[in-house]
Amino acid sequence: MTDALFDRADAPAEIRVFGIRHHGPGSARAVLQALAEFEPDTVLIEGPSDADPVLALAAADDMVPPVALLAYARDEPARAAFWPFAAFSPEWQALRWAYLHDADVRFCDLPAAMSLAAEREVGDRATDDLLGMLARAGGYADFEQWWDAVVEHGTAQAFDEITDAMRVLREDVGIDDHTARREAHMRQVLRATVKAGARAIAVVCGAMHAPALTGRLGPAAPDARLLKGIPKVKTTLTWVPWSHSRLSLSSGYGAGITSPGWYHHLFTQPADTTARWFTRVARVLREEDLPVSSAHVIEATRLADTLAALRGRAAAGLDEVVEATRSVLCDGDDVLLDLVTRRLLVGEALGSVSEDTPTVPLDTDLQRNAKSLRLKRSAEAKNLDLDLRREIDVARSRLLHRLALLGIDWGTPTESEVRSTGTFRETWTLRWEPELSVAIVEASRWGTTVESAAAATVADRAARSGIALADLTELLERALLADLRTTITSLVTAIDAAAALDHDVLHLMSALPTLVRTVRYGDVRGTDLSSLEHVCDALLARVCAGLPAAVTGLDHDAADALRTAIDDVHLALALREDPTATGRWLDTLTSVSERDDVDGLLVGRTTRMLRDTGRLGEYEASVRVARALSVGSSAPVKARWIDGFLGGGGLLLVHDSALFDLVDEWISNLTDDDFVDVLPVLRRTFGSFAFGERRLLGQTVRGERTRRTEAPPAVDRGRIALTATASILGVSA
Repeated sequence: MTDALFDRADAPAEIRVFGIRHHGPGSARAVLQALAEFEPDTVLIEGPSDADPVLALAAADDMVPPVALLAYARDEPARAAFWPFAAFSPEWQALRWAYLHDADVRFCDLPAAMSLAAEREVGDRATDDLLGMLARAGGYADFEQWWDAVVEHGTAQAFDEITDAMRVLREDVGIDDHTARREAHMRQVLRATVKAGARAIAVVCGAMHAPALTGRLGPAAPDARLLKGIPKVKTTLTWVPWSHSRLSLSSGYGAGITSPGWYHHLFTQPADTTARWFTRVARVLREEDLPVSSAHVIEATRLADTLAALRGRAAAGLDEVVEATRSVLCDGDDVLLDLVTRRLLVGEALGSVSEDTPTVPLDTDLQRNAKSLRLKRSAEAKNLDLDLRREIDVARSRLLHRLALLGIDWGTPTESEVRSTGTFRETWTLRWEPELSVAIVEASRWGTTVESAAAATVADRAARSGIALADLTELLERALLADLRTTITSLVTAIDAAAALDHDVLHLMSALPTLVRTVRYGDVRGTDLSSLEHVCDALLARVCAGLPAAVTGLDHDAADALRTAIDDVHLALALREDPTATGRWLDTLTSVSERDDVDGLLVGRTTRMLRDTGRLGEYEASVRVARALSVGSSAPVKARWIDGFLGGGGLLLVHDSALFDLVDEWISNLTDDDFVDVLPVLRRTFGSFAFGERRLLGQTVRGERTRRTEAPPAVDRGRIALTATASILGVSA
């Protein structure tokens, strides 16, 4: 804490510079104590000086940290920067103190308009570099340990000592040009503040900058020359919610800390800090149904205090509580310690901003929709199961799909823990990241509401030249899920035109399943998609016409890709339940299955599909298998055929003893060299079977199951299934 005097005709202004560490609870307490003793009439804080118009919002009662100042270029919203503040940030506490004590308060760092134009990070990495050197000089492994021991649990007000230490370090290390310009601007603001008549000025800035602002400031001309000609961009500033996880070093934040949750606890719980902390740890572990008692809390507190005493520290710090947590509460389990780290040491606290905070119309509409749909922003990932038969869940689904189209990934689709085979369920994982505020600003160029903006971006993508057919069909599916009905007609037209120009059969086959799903999903959502059915028919006609030529002369990789596409189209047509379309498709598969110039993988696959649909009888299918495994083809060729026929269908071998015997005999008669050649393909084939299928096959091979000598006809199997179903439902078969 250093005084700087200005020679004036009247009384000189008194300036005190408080060099702090960003987001340090010890610094925050020290700054509050120093401000209470000094009682300044003006407080200058390190931060973008063009943010002063929105600074007063920090005094609102509904402004709850962690929050951040957001600055973005008006013409290029993706160019943005954040200045985060937590409850334990010295700058935030100085800001709140100034408003509570009617002191004038301003930011004094380079304007955001200059920082964004420079296209560099606004964080203070250089401060941490220098403080890291200071920690190593004091015998500590890293800066966090040094700060925790010396500042958080050491001398309460060490501003003079820290400033002197930073002055010595700066003499050896120096500063870069950007830092020099920042400090020149701070001095210019300080001079202007004195000239405006301030008598008691407190400056709260990063410790690295303190030496540049203490003592006599010298003439203004050199600083003016240093700042002359710096480019600027038109900038908008506002407040946005922030989170503890985004304050951590692991998030990539330049001035981050390793344990924001712990620092928040230090600042808000000055009495019985350690015991209260372990009580919170115990609560987290109990929520996971782990047996943690009061005795564990007492023993952990004793261990942490004992470790601190052995290390000569006044109180247990971060290292001590982590070690005690691992040893006592987690029984040495690092997985449980990681849980505590994520939940408490880092934490997922999400702040909130005042309702009067300026924002773009798109964000206003999003907040209104989220409130009506009871969707709350949270930094903690939470699963949201939606039942699309409920009106509110349909509306939630539409909102999340629209946001996804806009690149605002508040929700991401995930697998549901609730088992369901219908199309009436969706599961999303919701997590609000502070950076989504920038995404909202970027998306605002498309419209003032979420619906209009999503529709505009879909229309823009569909109109782009050269867009692939598969991308168009995916866009249609997403637009339908988002209920953007005004875009459906233009998308269908674009798909029809793209399909007519695309001559790649694989592309056409990749697009068809999405279109079929779209038609079916439209029935669930209540959207009329009859105009899309003719596109599906035209696409299928081109696929059926081009597939016989496309299967010729393929290498193994190309055949594998085509097999996947054939599987997808086959499943899609089964979903569509159109006899005419299915018949055309099966006719095409029949022609492929009867050819000798096609990769065995595709012949085997089409044969299997024809058998499953009844186009081939059981006997004829067995004959084809026997012929494929007979003398005349090499072992690898036979393995490819078997892979196509059996892939993903282990039950076929389990219940068809004749087929099992054919495959078993073929494998048993392979020579050693042939077996080595076909083993990779066989491993892939049998590896695709479900675990239960592999177990049953193993029992069959070992003779533990009695195999039927003849598989029952398909009609008999169907009658057995119908009888069992009727018995379950209690109706007549």
